[in-house]
Amino acid sequence: MTTRERERARDRIAALAGEGLDLVAFWGAADDAIAPHVPHYMGLCWFTLDPASLLITSHYNAFMPEFPHEALATEYYEDDVHDLARVARSADGVSTLHEAAGGDPSASPRWRANMEMGGDQELIAGLRTPRGDVWGALSVYREPGEPMFSAEEIGFLRDLTPVLAEGARRALLLGEAQDPEGPQAPSLLVLSSAWEVESATPGAERWISELPGGDWDAGRLPAAVMSVAGRALRAAEGRDRGGDAAIARVLTRSGTWMVLHGATLGHGAGRRVAVILEPAQPARIAPLLMSAYGLSEREQEVTRLVLQGESTTAIAARLVVSAHTVQQHLKSVFEKTGVRSRRDLVGKVFFAHYEPRLRDNESRATAGLPLRGGPV
Repeated sequence: MTTRERERARDRIAALAGEGLDLVAFWGAADDAIAPHVPHYMGLCWFTLDPASLLITSHYNAFMPEFPHEALATEYYEDDVHDLARVARSADGVSTLHEAAGGDPSASPRWRANMEMGGDQELIAGLRTPRGDVWGALSVYREPGEPMFSAEEIGFLRDLTPVLAEGARRALLLGEAQDPEGPQAPSLLVLSSAWEVESATPGAERWISELPGGDWDAGRLPAAVMSVAGRALRAAEGRDRGGDAAIARVLTRSGTWMVLHGATLGHGAGRRVAVILEPAQPARIAPLLMSAYGLSEREQEVTRLVLQGESTTAIAARLVVSAHTVQQHLKSVFEKTGVRSRRDLVGKVFFAHYEPRLRDNESRATAGLPLRGGPV
C-alpha cells in the first residue's frame, strides 16, 4: 500500500463523514474504502459505544445482522486480555488479540469463540475523535493460516480512527434528530444552496431562538449556525480539511451550552447543508444509574469508570481519593445493584440497559430506520 493510496482512502472516508449519511450507509461505504487495503474474513464488524461507559450500543456486519448473545456474554462476563473497552481506552487505540496474548491466544475465551466461528486473528481499533471521545470500535478478523496483521495495516487503520469516529458521531446525531426519542433529542436544520431554511425537525425553532442572534419568527439565523454551515461546506469542497472544523459550542441566552454540528447533504450545485443542534448535557448514564439503582454522585462516578474497565488504582487517581475509599464506594454500589463483583456489575448494567438498545438498533437497521446511541 503506497502512501498516496492510504491518503486517498482517508480522504474518501473523511468526505463520507461529512456527507450526512445514516450510520449503516456510512459503515458500508467505509467498509468498501478499507477492504482493498486490509484483507479480512466475514466482513468488518462495526460497533458504536457509549462514550460515558464504553458499552456497546449497536453492531453492524453485512454478514451478521444479529450479534450472538454468546459473544456478548464473553465480552462482558469473561476476563480476557482483549476486549473493546480495553482497546478503546488504551494509549495506542489499536491492538491485535495475538499481540495482547503474547503470541499465544489459546487461553483467551475470545479467541476460542472466534475459532468456533471460523476465525483466528482479531484486530480491534477504538474510534476516538481528535478530542478523545470514543464513539465506536472496529473489529477485523482473519482465518487460520492467513498472514498476521502487518505494522502497515495497523498504522493505516490507526490513521482512519479519528475520521471514522467523527462520521459515526454525526450519523448518530443525524438519526436522532430525524427520529427523535425525547424532548432533549438533537434537532436538524437543513439549509438550501441559497442559505435558506429548507426544513427543520421538531425542536429546532426552540433551539434557534435560544442562541444569540437567533429569531425564528423573523427568519434570522444565529451567526453560529451560519458559521458552522459555512465550515461544513468548505470542508466538503476540500478547502478545509480539519476533522473538527464544523463543530461549535455556544452559550445560550438561558446560560446553558449548545453544540452545533455541520454536515453536507448531496453533491455538486444542489448540495445542501445540515446543522444539528444538540443541547450539551451530562453523560446519559448518570441519570440512568441514579433512577435505576439510587447511586450517589460519587458512586455513579466510580461505576462509570468500572464500566470503562479502569482499575481501583486508576479510579483512585482519577477521583483523587484513596484506593480504600474506592473499595468502600464499590461495596455500596454492589449492595445497591445486587451484584458481587466488578464483572457482574458490568454485565448487569449492559444486559439491563444496553443490550435492549443494541437489539432495537438491529431491528431498526433491518427496517431502514436511523440508529440511536446511549442506553435505553
